[in-house]
Amino acid sequence: MNSSPMAAAPAPRLRDITPQQWRSGWAAWLGWMFDGLDMHLYTLVATPFVAELLRTAVADPVVGSRGAIIQAAFLTGWALGGAFFGRIGDLLGRSRALSLTILTYAAFTGLSFIATEWWHLMIFRFLAALGIGGEWAVGASLLAETWPRSWRPWLAAVLQTGVNCGVLLACLAGVLLSNAPPRWIFLVGVLPALLVLWIRRAVPEPEGWHAARQAQSGPPPGILDLFRGSVLRVTVPVLILCGLSLTAHWTFLFWQQANVRQLPEVAALVPAARTQFATTALFLVMAGSICGNFFAGWLARHWGYRRAILCLLAGYGITMVLTYARPMNWSELRPLLVLIGLWQGVFALFTMCLPPLFPVLLRTTGAGFCYNFGRIVSAAGVVFFGIFTSVGDTRRALFFAGFLFLPAAIAALWLPEPESEDAAADV
Repeated sequence: MNSSPMAAAPAPRLRDITPQQWRSGWAAWLGWMFDGLDMHLYTLVATPFVAELLRTAVADPVVGSRGAIIQAAFLTGWALGGAFFGRIGDLLGRSRALSLTILTYAAFTGLSFIATEWWHLMIFRFLAALGIGGEWAVGASLLAETWPRSWRPWLAAVLQTGVNCGVLLACLAGVLLSNAPPRWIFLVGVLPALLVLWIRRAVPEPEGWHAARQAQSGPPPGILDLFRGSVLRVTVPVLILCGLSLTAHWTFLFWQQANVRQLPEVAALVPAARTQFATTALFLVMAGSICGNFFAGWLARHWGYRRAILCLLAGYGITMVLTYARPMNWSELRPLLVLIGLWQGVFALFTMCLPPLFPVLLRTTGAGFCYNFGRIVSAAGVVFFGIFTSVGDTRRALFFAGFLFLPAAIAALWLPEPESEDAAADV
């Protein structure tokens, strides 16, 4: 393999980071923050809003099944958007593609406000997810190509906090709008569109992408090249890892909200109070996750990405299984939600670990395709585990979903270390 055309100059101190690197970092972080905001607005109001659209009571089993279908459509759109905008990022550039993804998810999240039928909401969530899914691969590749390698474990942690802060903003919106009709919360999701104006003016395309484009002879590599030659040895374990871990992760993120609402001491409350409990639960998870991002970065610095990912996935799975093995009250559940959030730092490592494993002109394509393949699988998983909610037993769904983290941890053993393999070579 050839040496990387995109490796940034070493920067032993923070003050050695260039203005361009800071701008790309802020663009990706803010994009991820609004990603997290628009991603989780629906989970906060899923049950009452779907019930409103169906013109039925929140306890009606059809609310859970339609809510799961909407979330599955969202995850499917997320996956397709990751592959589509990942390809756009390799063809048109990271900065341009980043702007397009943000405009897409901002516009269609806002349009969810006008939904009058459950399938309207499903369509809007699917279209918003196209942008949310694409933003991950494009933003991660932008930073992998502009920031020095030595900073990447910590950069992964900081970048993932963008998602966490976005979720906390969603929680704040949920609290402030708890007495408003559920649909009003989606108007908050229009705010990210303002970020695009700054990105197009201040964030240039990475030099490595320009160099790779100029050096490319013949047509650019496509998705099929992910399954050829040495790249195949990267694609297969990444697909397995993402498919299993994201299925379990998204089953938790979606159904834990319903699980909190079903706790005996919460179920008897008025709707606004139940929403506040669900919002508090999500806040606890995100608080733990922010700490987990830096814990994951520390592990990666000392153990390497592969062993850190294995450890965190195993911890996530074991904690979920133990948490949902038996019924718990709110007081017992609260500290365990923080611990589950801590293990979620593993997805921060995906950010800086996965894109550099692929060649430059396949970087956003490969990262977007593989990571978002996991979202397609997770879409089916959310619906499958949602079958258990037909009798109101979300705890059982979460219990079984936790077991998927264990084979995902084993799949991490086959990941190459980005530091030891020059995955930025040309195809």
